[in-house]
Amino acid sequence: MSAQLNVAVADSQSTERGLLRFITAGSVDDGKSTLIGRLLFDSKGIFADQLAAVSRSRHKRTVGDTIDLSLLTDGLEAEREQGITIDVAYRYFATPKRKFIIADTPGHEQYTRNMVTGASTADAVIILIDVSKVKLNDDGSVDLLIQTKRHSTIAHLLQIEHVIVAVNKMDLVDYDQTVYDRIVAAYSEFAATLGLKDIHPIPLSALAGDNVVVGSEKMNWYTGPTLIELLESLSVHDESHDVPFRFPVQLVARHNGHEANDFRGYMGRIEAGKIARGDRIVVQPGGQEATVKDIQTFDGSLAEAVAGQSVTLLLDEYVDISRGDTLSEAARPATLLKTVLADICWLSEEPLDLRRKYWLKHTTRQVAARVTRIESLLDINTQQRHAADEVKLNGIATVSINVQQPLAADAYDASRSTGSFILIDEVTHQTVAAGMIRL
Repeated sequence: MSAQLNVAVADSQSTERGLLRFITAGSVDDGKSTLIGRLLFDSKGIFADQLAAVSRSRHKRTVGDTIDLSLLTDGLEAEREQGITIDVAYRYFATPKRKFIIADTPGHEQYTRNMVTGASTADAVIILIDVSKVKLNDDGSVDLLIQTKRHSTIAHLLQIEHVIVAVNKMDLVDYDQTVYDRIVAAYSEFAATLGLKDIHPIPLSALAGDNVVVGSEKMNWYTGPTLIELLESLSVHDESHDVPFRFPVQLVARHNGHEANDFRGYMGRIEAGKIARGDRIVVQPGGQEATVKDIQTFDGSLAEAVAGQSVTLLLDEYVDISRGDTLSEAARPATLLKTVLADICWLSEEPLDLRRKYWLKHTTRQVAARVTRIESLLDINTQQRHAADEVKLNGIATVSINVQQPLAADAYDASRSTGSFILIDEVTHQTVAAGMIRL
């Protein structure tokens, strides 16, 4: 079965392929923290003092001198005591071919909100499946865990480009290929209902190190790449350079000097597209147009800047611009929305209440908002949508939202940065939902 799925193998060149951000996701105790610990340990991505601290930890869950690799990412005391991941832990390491930023996200349903946070900037996701928890039925079917389905659904909603299906703890089933093939077939069927396409399955044992950094003699039936080779080979296409220019204004900078030397710059981060001197921009939602006179940074003036750079823009014309406004490409402006159609992941223990007011935070703009209608609620198991009158913790729904002031937004499909938002409870100031704009 695994041979039917297209796995991209790393080429033989040792050229640097740039930065890859990826997360681990799965249910509780699927081995996410152990897998990252194994990646760091086997790739020499940890320091000697870190290793010594882990070896001395009183929370070790291994026997004798064996290192508890999960402790390399479980930094909170509560995480070590309970043996679970609660918060998102970010780790950096590099190989000769690529640099990596890993987000170790919680598996417990209660902390799904943390998983959404880690996934929001990821290029790839490793969905871990614990073979000891998957139910293999006599009729040949396989029952995947609900968290596996939930995390895969979130990965699809957030449009994470690559999905690695890591079938973990193969040592517990004596490295049986039949078990692996059945699980991969079941996940592939579920992924098809989601619309996930770039699926990379791999059998491994994070605890024993099989197929993580080095191959496994015990699984000689698997001829694909190891996990690290697969991560090194994944392409990361930055579409933000190809889309129209978007620049949410964070701060208006002024000199306090004489009027003759007046300086007015607009500071922020380019979220999409690129900008050059002489380009025409439009201020949204106001609608005034202007020409870019200069692009300034701490290191000096630039002729051109691209997505991801933090710059100060100077304009030829004096126009009314404040924090929260968006400077867009004049020929291809963002859509101004007073009613937002969006998919949301509900992150609060208090259900969504259509009678309450919320703050909607979109780029640098924060406006009063009210959810006016729940269009549909997604059933994680069946992937069917149905009517609902409330959305509870971890629910995924399509909703309509009215905002007090217009938003200069794009569909999430076109731009992650200008197509996403969060909802904030106006009383508690807690983040209650993460949203993807569908227009």
